[in-house]
Amino acid sequence: MLLTYGVLKLAGFAVFMYLLDSAGDFRKKNPRFGGGEHPWDVLASWDGWWYQQIAEHGYDPALEPVPGATGLITLEGNSAAFFPLYPALMRLVSECTGLGLFGAGLTVSVLASFVAALGIYAVTRRLGGHRAGLVAAGLWAVWPGSGTEWSGYSESLYTALAVWACHAVMSRRWLTAGLLTFAAGLCRPTAAALVAALAVAALLSLRRRADGVLRPLAAVAIAPLGLFGYLAWVNYRMGDINGYSKLQDGAWAHKFDWGAHTFKVLTSLPVGHFDYLFARAFEDVIGVCVVLAVPALTVLLLRLRPPAVLVVYTVLSYLMVMTTQQIFGNVSRYLLPLFPLFVPLALAMSRLGWPSLVTVLGTAALASGSYAGYVLFELGVP
Repeated sequence: MLLTYGVLKLAGFAVFMYLLDSAGDFRKKNPRFGGGEHPWDVLASWDGWWYQQIAEHGYDPALEPVPGATGLITLEGNSAAFFPLYPALMRLVSECTGLGLFGAGLTVSVLASFVAALGIYAVTRRLGGHRAGLVAAGLWAVWPGSGTEWSGYSESLYTALAVWACHAVMSRRWLTAGLLTFAAGLCRPTAAALVAALAVAALLSLRRRADGVLRPLAAVAIAPLGLFGYLAWVNYRMGDINGYSKLQDGAWAHKFDWGAHTFKVLTSLPVGHFDYLFARAFEDVIGVCVVLAVPALTVLLLRLRPPAVLVVYTVLSYLMVMTTQQIFGNVSRYLLPLFPLFVPLALAMSRLGWPSLVTVLGTAALASGSYAGYVLFELGVP
């Protein structure tokens, strides 16, 4: 299984590096914003730059106005917008191995991507068998947004924690599920969906009286502490009960808007209008395709009658992304952790013969160097 994922991922990664080198656009860009001396430097730019700053200097949460600024961006960017688990692991690996923060960050991401692939295989195997599990792990390697799996980003780490938390719930290992969800809450704010999914699964277990009372309730109590603990600490340090949200809004124009921005994109792009915020044509087309595919795949997932934890996690994660104003092209990355959507596709594709599977996944792997890597890092703003 790990070989399947590794080969497909390596093929896409090699194409991504080739495209970067052959185009050469990164050489003209600021190293902080998609540039660098070597193609691989791009992997630690954009958000990756922030994670390195946290790993090296720690946090200093603050709401600092941009002098004289009006409009969308009124606050200086601050590292407190980025959750602490990934940079903490970067720092730990760097100090233990001497790799430096760049090498340590990539090491954490690559290892976490294999752990995530193994978890996706394990969950899918429970629902559809060994062959479907292999295909699902392969889909994780080639999915839109998968270019961040081997980069200085937290997607691989978060997905690894989320998938194994769901697997633990499915295996009725409640304390393990609670601890993994706790850790996921220290990785990304979208862990709120995972917390809710675990809570729903625990309530259903209590209703069935299948696992007693203490363990499910303990998992529910532990699960949100990472997410809400970090947010509470940031807000306390900023001296504002809503400081984290204000930072996201004022520094990145990232805020809850009931889906108004998403609706604007979905109604503008099909008619060739790019008058919405953060418009980037190529990246946004990929984003629209992913956004529209999710409901269809969710219906197919529901037909399989999967455990409630997978359904709640998928639906809430999707709604959190759709109801937020953000750089729309990034939705392919934000929706990358929705691993349950791979299950119905994997079950359908597992009926293909090996030559057909190799052809389909191999072609997608090579193409992913462009649509999941180059487009995200160089033609958009990840």
